[in-house]
Amino acid sequence: MATIRFDGAALTVPTADDERVVLEPVDLTLTERRVAVIGANGSGKSTLARLVNGLVTPSSGRVLVDDVDVARDPASVRRRVGFCFTDPSAQLVMPTCLEDVELSLRRHERRRSVRLERARAVLARFGLGDHADVSVHALSGGQRQLLALAGVLATEPDVVVADEPTTLLDLANTRLVGDLLLSLDQQLVLVTHDLDLAARCDRAVVVAHGRIAFDGPAAAAITAYRSLVDAGTS
Repeated sequence: MATIRFDGAALTVPTADDERVVLEPVDLTLTERRVAVIGANGSGKSTLARLVNGLVTPSSGRVLVDDVDVARDPASVRRRVGFCFTDPSAQLVMPTCLEDVELSLRRHERRRSVRLERARAVLARFGLGDHADVSVHALSGGQRQLLALAGVLATEPDVVVADEPTTLLDLANTRLVGDLLLSLDQQLVLVTHDLDLAARCDRAVVVAHGRIAFDGPAAAAITAYRSLVDAGTS
């Protein structure tokens, strides 16, 4: 497993009058295979996740993946850390399923014939082998999320960060995508509102009002989060 370390990583953004704190300084070291990040909308949990592969750069402090500073060498980190968005439309940019996965492989394999072969194999792995030439717009919500994951995993990252990947899905597809994520060999950082899914992780971090409110075993973290919600302080 990779070692993901937050050393006082914080984020502020300018406002008309001053600045707003999105995330207070975070000190965390994540080494577990399955880490959930839970919290209310706007709590800062997605920001925490996006710091891991440089989609967001900290205003102060550092984030390191196996001692590589994400801000200083983002290209190196992104080769190791894949990111899956809530809405797969943010990732699916090519007309067909095969072309979309092939696009993910262009930086890793120059030969188009090899890229196509690998892309077909990835689609088959995710149950989309019969959809290679199907328009991405003709897929169901669950299939689009599977395709987005296929594109991320085609490059064989060491770490997968998934930002609320089941939020837009129905129950059946939520279970499908959740089971797939938790079965991966890769280390997983999972931002989720699905507490059943979070409970299946090894560790969970609760984010509230831009700070780490709890960090520990998943079951204990979920209990702590429910207490915050009940108290109206989440």
